[in-house]
Amino acid sequence: MSQDHPSANPVHGQGHDHGQAHDHSELGEMDLRVRALESVLTQKGYIAPAALDALIDTYQTRIGPRNGARVVARAWVDPAFHDWLMADATAAIASLGYTGRQGEHMVAVENTDAQHHMVVCTLCSCYPWPVLGLPPAWYKSAPYRSRAVKDPRGVLADFGTTLPETTRIRVWDSTAEVRYLVIPQRPAGTEGWSEDALAALVSRDSMIGTRLVEAPAARSRA
Repeated sequence: MSQDHPSANPVHGQGHDHGQAHDHSELGEMDLRVRALESVLTQKGYIAPAALDALIDTYQTRIGPRNGARVVARAWVDPAFHDWLMADATAAIASLGYTGRQGEHMVAVENTDAQHHMVVCTLCSCYPWPVLGLPPAWYKSAPYRSRAVKDPRGVLADFGTTLPETTRIRVWDSTAEVRYLVIPQRPAGTEGWSEDALAALVSRDSMIGTRLVEAPAARSRA
């Protein structure tokens, strides 16, 4: 479901089926509790350290925004893949190996000069795990879920994103049935860049639609 803005009618959610880094040398209270619990469960044989390591590795290196960034970069450099992605995002994304729970039914929406897309889940935190990993805390917060549909320009401003008044903003309501991936605009000055270099520019927030992709002036084009 989506809603164009400006509008007086906010998005109404559909059926859902659920559910600053600091450089400290000492562990916080919560970290200590987690480690103590992990030790006890390991000693009792309830969990296996190797299984925990594999789970952590999965979310750090195999599932997360880097997957979505590769989808975006491929769409930027491969017209055929771009067309496939816009026509059938689920299949196109799966062709790159990114499938699984919370990504069964994907829709790609593309930002242009005329229209900007932003994603929210108005009732909870539906989110495309295979391409973006776990949702950030702000995505699940009540203020974001409420303001994204009532004041999308204000929310974008909070993220430091300012769009021309002529750019129409469309807000998509992610649900248990459908999840969205925003394809941000490719920044100027990146002609001839490799797919890897382009993917490195794409952030999680740009694929939710709260930020733009900007090319560093001195970035290597290797």
